[in-house]
Amino acid sequence: MKTWAISNQKGGVGKTTTVVTLAGLLSMRGKRVLCIDLDPQGSMTSYFRLDPDSIQQSAYNLFKDSSEKLTPEPQKYIQKTSFAGLDVLPASVALATLDRQASKFKGLGLVITNALKKLEPAYDVILIDTPPMLGVLMINALAASDHLIVPVQTEFLALKGLERMMKTLKMIQKTRHKPLKYTIVPTMFDKRTRASVSSLNSLRNNYKDKLWRGYITVDTQLREASRAGTPASILSPKSKSVIAYDNLLQTIWDDKAKLTLVSNDGR
Repeated sequence: MKTWAISNQKGGVGKTTTVVTLAGLLSMRGKRVLCIDLDPQGSMTSYFRLDPDSIQQSAYNLFKDSSEKLTPEPQKYIQKTSFAGLDVLPASVALATLDRQASKFKGLGLVITNALKKLEPAYDVILIDTPPMLGVLMINALAASDHLIVPVQTEFLALKGLERMMKTLKMIQKTRHKPLKYTIVPTMFDKRTRASVSSLNSLRNNYKDKLWRGYITVDTQLREASRAGTPASILSPKSKSVIAYDNLLQTIWDDKAKLTLVSNDGR
């Protein structure tokens, strides 16, 4: 079972879009996929037409069970979607309270790791959407994952957010038994704007060893997919952004693949 966290310490960079689009591509290939929403804002949960403000069974229950010394049973909180092979462990707004509670309880940093051990027979790939801040939820996601995908919008402020994410990753690496592989993914690229082109070039100059050489373009089909509550990979499989995500998936799926093999512009 592969477990990928999609994370960045800046919001609005395409984390949820990346999770959902990759999930759709994987399910279309016959993989059994579970999307875990650890962001209290619940964007991914809302994408699949569940309400994080009112949902009763969510990822929060895993942490609550653990804090109460109960044995978490993740299967109880997973919900099917209308897409074959694609399930979701939704978020609730209660997740926002966990950092305040963390000091009272021990072991909350490994709740997701322990839950995934019980889910391994049921899924081929786990995708974890994280909040855009360092805390118990992001730590859980990074601790449980074998690969980190870092979407970065191609604009200046997002590059500053990436610097913070790299510092967090360096800290997390010290506590892991083996290094966490990671791939930086440029998103929302618009070749018509000087700022976007400049930001992409900056990424390629400063993160060349860990940067996927392609990019995800600005694409109205991604917004249409969100509006329809359907992964873009299912709704618009031939759109430019979906083709790019498919190339990204091919690159990441093979751990031996070089990040330089796939690029939209040949660079």
